[in-house]
Amino acid sequence: MGCTRCPLHATRTQGVVGVGPKRADWLVIGEAPGAEEDRRGEPFVGPAGQLLDAMLRAIGLDRATNVYIANILKSRPPGNRDPKPDEVAACLPYLVRQIALLQPKIMLAVGRIAAQNLLGTQLPLGRLRGQVHHFGEFNTPLVVTYHPAYLLRTPGEKRKAWEDLKFARSVYQRLT
Repeated sequence: MGCTRCPLHATRTQGVVGVGPKRADWLVIGEAPGAEEDRRGEPFVGPAGQLLDAMLRAIGLDRATNVYIANILKSRPPGNRDPKPDEVAACLPYLVRQIALLQPKIMLAVGRIAAQNLLGTQLPLGRLRGQVHHFGEFNTPLVVTYHPAYLLRTPGEKRKAWEDLKFARSVYQRLT
């Protein structure tokens, strides 16, 4: 990925576009690549990725068969800082195009940054959970949950994330 739309291209190792089958029913969207993702060119490959894989398996999904994983930003912010609004604005059209090409049946936003940017809101994550939002021209159902990295730091919230995943699975099952 040779994008130079924001200054992050100068500090990244490579762009991290996303990974998964081109026709996936589920699209998981996180915040931005971390150091390991930047090195490997794939989202969610470190400890948070291992937890995400376990979370997906718990609701009968496998990232290799029916889940595409991407991030709001395609380049790593230095020091894993939060994305700046101009960086999100530079990457969002690319993500919107990805979503249009993938045409997922459901989207799962993991973490506050992903949820707020996809939904264009400043509401806290706790207020965005537990309901079906919709995204983009295809009005794709979108469910919000905690970021796996947050769950690794705050394991007491895993029960809430499990409720979010079961909710997302029920939304998906009603669609199919």
